[in-house]
This record gives sequence, C-alpha cells and structure tokens, in this order.
Amino acid sequence: MSAGSDTVWIDRFDVNAGPGPIVAVKDLIDVVGSVTTAGCRAVAVRGKVAAKDAACVSRVRAQGGRIAGKANLHELAFGVTGVNPWFGTPPNPSDHGHVPGGSSSGSAAAVALGEADIALGTDTAGSIRIPAACCGVVGLKTTYGRIPLDGVWPLAPSYDTVGPLATSVDGIVQGMGLLEPGFTVTAAPPESVARIEFGSEVVIDPVIDEAVDVALRHAALTGDPVRVDAWERAWRDQQILVGFEALSSNAWLIGDDEGVGCDTRQRFQESAISGDDAKNVRRRAEAWASEFRQIVDRFGVVALPTLARRPPAVGERGGWMALLTAPVSLAGLPAVALPVPAERRPPASLQLVAGLGREDLLIATAARIEEALSSV
Repeated sequence: MSAGSDTVWIDRFDVNAGPGPIVAVKDLIDVVGSVTTAGCRAVAVRGKVAAKDAACVSRVRAQGGRIAGKANLHELAFGVTGVNPWFGTPPNPSDHGHVPGGSSSGSAAAVALGEADIALGTDTAGSIRIPAACCGVVGLKTTYGRIPLDGVWPLAPSYDTVGPLATSVDGIVQGMGLLEPGFTVTAAPPESVARIEFGSEVVIDPVIDEAVDVALRHAALTGDPVRVDAWERAWRDQQILVGFEALSSNAWLIGDDEGVGCDTRQRFQESAISGDDAKNVRRRAEAWASEFRQIVDRFGVVALPTLARRPPAVGERGGWMALLTAPVSLAGLPAVALPVPAERRPPASLQLVAGLGREDLLIATAARIEEALSSV
C-alpha cells in the first residue's frame, strides 16, 4: 500500500493515456495490484494485494474507464461523517470546515475537486448520497442487487450497493454506462413527483425544505404531498440491522484497539444485539419497506431532502445524517442526490426515489430538474 498524495486518496495510480473517463474507486472495492484497506489500519496492515479487480471495476475498465486510484472513506464504511483517524479527512470543497460526509467521502471529494470525472462509491444507508449532498455533487444509489458486489468489502450485505458520483447528471449516466454496459436512459420524466411529508418526529431545516420545493417548482414537477408514517422508526431499524450485519462482517476486527478507531469500536459496541432481537426488528422493518415501495410505485417518483440540515463541522457528531437516506436503503430502492440552490452555502440536496430497477426514470427526472436550475 502506498499513501495517496492527500487525504482524498489512499492509493494513487498513474493514469493511462486515453480518451476514457478518469475514475476514482472507493477503497472498499478491489483494484488489482492494490491493497483494499477499507479505510482501516488493521485491514491495511493485514491485507494482501488484490489479485484481480472487483467485478464492477472490471466492467469500468472494459468500457474504457481509467482508474486514478483508491479514494479515502469513513473507516470500514461504518459511519456517515467521512472523518478517518488513519488516513485523514478529505476536504469538503463545498463547505470548508464541515465534514465531507461518509462513507464515500474521498469519492465525493475527488469529483468535486476535479481529480476524477467519475467516482465509484458504495451506499448501504446513504454512503453515496450523504457525501454527494455534503460536497455539492450528484450521487446515485442503485437498486439493491443491480451492480455485482464481488470484490467489494462487505458492511451489511442485505443493503450494500455500488453506484457512481459525478458533478452532473450526465456524469451519472456515464458512470452507469461504465458499471452496466449498454445502460441508457429512455424513460421520459414524469409530469409531477410526490413530495414526502413526515410526522413531527422528523425535523428538517426550513431553508433546505424550501430549496427542495423551489427546485421542483422550477422544473414544473410539483405534485401532491404524500405522508409516510413511522419514518424515524424505519431509520432506527435500518441502523440496527446494519450494525448487526457489520458486526458479523467484521467479527475478526472486534477488540483490535490498535488498528480500529475509537469511533468505529464504539459503533461496534452499540450494535451488539441478539439474533432473536434482530429477527424481530427485521420483520417489522420489512413490513414498513413493503409499504414504502408500494407508495413509490403508486407515484412513480417521490422527492425529499437528502440531508435534514447543514453538514456538521469537523469534530461534531453526525449520527443524524442518515435520517432521510437509510429508510430508502431499507426498501432497496434506487435514489439520486442532486444539489439544488439554497439561500445560503452550501447548496441543499434534493433526493429523488423511484421504484426497483427504475434508475432510468430517476435519472430522467433529475436531468429535467438540473436543466431547469441551470438558468437560475
């Protein structure tokens, strides 16, 4: 393993000459000839050089993508701030002094800084959408199971996904074309999207809420509101299940005080529940997820913010940051985070959600909004 030139990268490569896009790969994903560190000292020390690319990286190379290096991340992808005790914290170009978001922090920073055209990230509870929102870029969480996970370090296998980040919706289309050869957007955007409304337990910064509504109005996509109940409980349930699976995936690291950061060790401790308790939570969570999928299918596309408030400053806790993303992951649905203008910096982020396998509809809708906002 060789350290990257700054906190955006863990391992930096010489980029081959050619016309293909420059691609950053989250260091949770195997790239031949490099150690996959998962952003963790213990893994980096014990890891072996990857003998082959992960399946998604093989696809990227086959389509002409040029791999620039392995991007930094929140340790073991088990966190939302992007702060890393071993490899440093990538900068947030959109909001200096505030966290870049996690866990795909280096991936978002790489495209925001122009150091990569496209970045690959992973999203289990919001780990593409959250850093996209923090850094003012576009990020796509794909439908669960759509992109193969062979060669990707597991966090919570029931929810792990791979997807692209870029500075524009066109970049996301290009990224999906790399990950899924032949991918095209043939769907037309809907005439309106449903705006999710929450119960009183979900508090959203009114500046962000207004920015989302204004963006939809500019794109002439304002539709009927739809109430989704028990959203906070769904968020907490998904966090419980992610923690339960993360303990299993990383059991060999438990108790390694020298190679696992304090924040991650604490999350492991907080995640310990019995198998019976996990089954009960999963049963309740799956019932909610089924109801949510039905709502999305009924309306086609639904809209909500990506983050409930401004990213926290570096050093502040950010446990709330997956509040609006984790329930979407619980349902396995595709979602895109799109920056939209707000009354203050940084930009707000609009999250669009579509039905299973409807990335084309999702991207078409995002493109319509992006075009409408280009003249604002």
